[in-house]
Amino acid sequence: MSLIITDECINCDVCEPECPNEAIYQGEEIYEIDKDKCTECVGHYDEPQCQLVCPVDCIPHDESNVESQQVLVLKYEKLTGQRFEG
Repeated sequence: MSLIITDECINCDVCEPECPNEAIYQGEEIYEIDKDKCTECVGHYDEPQCQLVCPVDCIPHDESNVESQQVLVLKYEKLTGQRFEG
């Protein structure tokens, strides 16, 4: 699954610079995540960095966008042009 930012977001700006895929951006009211770029940090880190730094715990998995580990790996490879070494 990719991740989603809920409306509990306080726009604290800490998640956006942590995303290695530049999937997080400022939306109209709160930060949002581009599901086409979110790999849950697969290929970069062991766990999603945005979830680790979020002070209000408002970045859950997007239940409406279920993605397997294999899909996340393929997305990582497409976004980075690098082969997954995990």
